Amino acid sequence: MTCGLPLTLDRSGRAAISRFILKRSLLALLTLWLLSVLIFAGGHLLPGNVGRAMLGPFADQAAVDVLNHEMGTDRPLLVQYGDWMAGFVTGDLGMSYAYRSPVADFLGTALLNSAKLAIVAFALVVPLGIFGGVVAALYRGRPADRILSVFGLSATVVPEFVSGILLILIFGVWLRWFPISATWDDGAGPLTQLYHLILPAIPLVLILFGYIARMARAGMIEALDADYTRTAVLKGLSYPQVIWRHVLRNALLPTISVIATQTVYLIGGLVVVEILFHYQGIGSLIYTAAKKKDFPMLQAGVMAIGALFALTTLLADLLYARLNPRIRFGGRE
Repeated sequence: MTCGLPLTLDRSGRAAISRFILKRSLLALLTLWLLSVLIFAGGHLLPGNVGRAMLGPFADQAAVDVLNHEMGTDRPLLVQYGDWMAGFVTGDLGMSYAYRSPVADFLGTALLNSAKLAIVAFALVVPLGIFGGVVAALYRGRPADRILSVFGLSATVVPEFVSGILLILIFGVWLRWFPISATWDDGAGPLTQLYHLILPAIPLVLILFGYIARMARAGMIEALDADYTRTAVLKGLSYPQVIWRHVLRNALLPTISVIATQTVYLIGGLVVVEILFHYQGIGSLIYTAAKKKDFPMLQAGVMAIGALFALTTLLADLLYARLNPRIRFGGRE
């Protein structure tokens, strides 16, 4: 009565999986290429001058022209794009205009910092969201269901900068339970880092709680009304056994895709939170690069997020198909 593919697949099953992975990989590469075109064009077509942005408004125009020539930003855009893509596919992300250092050094550190914040928020929101959705489904139509639904919807529509400012005022300024900055001293241990990351993680939890809880609630209600659930009850299984063995596994399948896409949001959609809490992550790095017209840094940051999104969605589809035998990789029933 529970869903699950057999542990071993025949030759046709393995071939279907290979075709599925190949198709999704090609689509992901096409998406990344289109993203590279958009971010490159968007960055270079915006008004402004790289040399002027770096040297300041009072710099001599001759010095600005020399700097633009040294960085190659005075070349045709197609030539610049071709050189950047040639380096990108070989792992060379280029040199930062603002810092005159390899982009990879800054990108790796920023991704690691954002991953730490994302892990804290993920560890909080996933169990809370699933638990809230399960409770709402088990008590649908009752006060508990209404309270959780209203709270989830309300928290979802509140922007991160609003909830973040309120959290800073309440827990950082008035109560002084948490630091208002997410930046810790060099050499800080894991517990100290966690202490600094709890407060900035809460706005992300509030935003994502409603999405995960709603999907878990909908899946639970559908599973509770399914024939296999009624059959399990008629066979004499207790209600907790029915919920644990038969309902939960099937009910949480739609939630997998939501969690996967929101995982990328936790890493890439942190601009407001990272700036608000003075945290040096990928969101803050992209914002600073855009402000300084540091195109290599901006393009590498956006492409890194795009690659993470493509990878996590592919893994989510594979996991969904692994758990649900009604899904076939080849598109056949």
